[in-house]
Amino acid sequence: MLRFLVRRLLGAVVTLLIISAVTYMLFYAVPRDPSRIACGKVCTPETLDVIRHNMGISDPLPVQYWHWLEAIFVGRDYPGFGHCDAPCLGYSFINREPVLSTVWDRFPTTASLAIGSAVVFLIFGIGTGMLAAVKQGKPLDKIASSASLVASSMQIYFVGPVALYLLVYQSHLLDQPSYTPFSQNPGAWFTGLLVPWLVLALIWTANYTRMTRSQLVETLTEDYVRTARAKGMSRRNVFFRFAWRGAMGPIVTIFGIDMGVLLGGAMITEKTFSLQGIGLLAVKSVINNDLPMLLGVMIITASFVVIANIVVDACYALIDPRIRLA
Repeated sequence: MLRFLVRRLLGAVVTLLIISAVTYMLFYAVPRDPSRIACGKVCTPETLDVIRHNMGISDPLPVQYWHWLEAIFVGRDYPGFGHCDAPCLGYSFINREPVLSTVWDRFPTTASLAIGSAVVFLIFGIGTGMLAAVKQGKPLDKIASSASLVASSMQIYFVGPVALYLLVYQSHLLDQPSYTPFSQNPGAWFTGLLVPWLVLALIWTANYTRMTRSQLVETLTEDYVRTARAKGMSRRNVFFRFAWRGAMGPIVTIFGIDMGVLLGGAMITEKTFSLQGIGLLAVKSVINNDLPMLLGVMIITASFVVIANIVVDACYALIDPRIRLA
C-alpha cells in the first residue's frame, strides 16, 4: 500500500509541474502585456521597462517561470511589492497582496459551499439511486429516472435566480445567501449557505441518482450476487454486502474528482449568489487581467483535483485490493 501511494505522489508532483509550466507559458505569452496596461495611455519605453522590472516579468519566459517555481520553495523579492515568503505564488497586479494569502482567505467560503452541497447530493442522489435500482421497472424507478434527467439538464445560472425569487424574495422562507464563518455563528453559516447548497446539489443529485442506479442494476446481475442469493442469503444482506460494495468503486472515483473540482471553486454558483470564494476570485482575475492571481487559482485548483485523485486511488485500493498492483 505504501509503495502504491508513493508512486501516486510522485506522479502527482510530475503532473503539477507540467500543468504549472504549460499554464504559466500560456498565461504570460498569449494575453496582453500587464505592464502596458498598468502603464496607462501615456507610456514611454523607459517607464515600461521599470514597470516590468517591478512586476518581476522583465526576464524571458523560461527564466520567469524558473523564478516563479523557485519562489514556491525559497520565497522571492519583488522590487515593486517587497519580499514574499515561501511558499510564494507572487503578488496580485491589482490589489498588490500575496496571491496565496488572498486565495486562502477565500478558501473557507468555497470549502463550505463544496462540503455542504456534497453532503446533500450524496444523501439524496445515492439514496434515490438505490431505491430506483431496488424498484427497477416500477413506477418509483421511472419517476426517479425521469426526474434525474430533467434536473441534470438544468443550469445553475437559471435555477439560482428562480430559487432566490421563490425561496428568498417572494416567500421569505430562507435567508439571503451569504457567508458567515462557522466559528463566529454556526446558525448564520448554515442558513446563509442553504440556498446555494440546494441549488448546487440539485444538478449533482441528478447525476449521482442515475450513476448509482446504473451501477447497482449492473452489479445485481453479476454471477456472484445471484449465487449469494441462491444460497439463501436475505435480499438485504446480498444488496449491502455484495451488490453495494461492487457498485461503490465507480461512485467513489467520480465523487473524488467532483470534490476536487468543487474545492477548486464553483464559479457559476459563487457568481450567481455573490459568494466571495475561489471561483468568483478567478472570474474577477480574468476580468482584471490579474495574471499572478489567475495563475495561483489555477495551480491551487489543479492541486485539489490531483490530491482528490490520490485519495480516490487509496480508497479504491482499499475497496478492491487488485488495484494495488497497478
